[in-house]
Amino acid sequence: MTLFRLDASIFPATSASRSLADLVEEQWTSVHADSVVTRRDLAGDPIPATAWQNAVSAGFVPEADRTPDQRDAAALAATLADELVSADALLFAVPLYNYGVSQHFKAWFDVAYTDPRINPQGTALRGKPATLVTVLGGNYDPGTPKEGWDHSTPWLRRVLADVWGLDLRVVSRPFTLVGVNPALDAFAEQAATIKADAEDGARESGRELAKRRPRTSAA
Repeated sequence: MTLFRLDASIFPATSASRSLADLVEEQWTSVHADSVVTRRDLAGDPIPATAWQNAVSAGFVPEADRTPDQRDAAALAATLADELVSADALLFAVPLYNYGVSQHFKAWFDVAYTDPRINPQGTALRGKPATLVTVLGGNYDPGTPKEGWDHSTPWLRRVLADVWGLDLRVVSRPFTLVGVNPALDAFAEQAATIKADAEDGARESGRELAKRRPRTSAA
């Protein structure tokens, strides 16, 4: 069994998303003791900013006529897709940054998405079990002052579940900046409860991820 894990936090030592993902991974490995965990750290090894343009343009050029940059980008896209397609389950740890999706994750998705197996016509990931761990510095739930300011989680759900067709579970932890930003000190008790609930949710999601198998279509 193989688990693919992607981390996008730019603060590895203090990352709340990585901590939650660790709990998911622990549950996975407790069930699959001999499993392989394939890792991609987008902060430590970011996708080059020019890779997407070169990967897209490579699709319009015969392979023999591609530039070296186009060949490199197409090869990178194939590697990223290989990691997803070959895994039995997927784990994504992606924080909210500046009210939007992490640029590291967006660059990774865009390049991977050019591979024919997982592009708009591709079906290689349909039904594959996956967990998304996401963390938010504030709280953007319904009824909060900044309701609707989270432009990351809805997009992540869209591309992972709706576009790629993953069998997705989501673990979310708001208020990670409580204790860091003094303006949020009043929410310390609420944040502690949210943190504990998210950790329980991560463990449960890890157990579920370890039990699930890819769904198959009737076609």
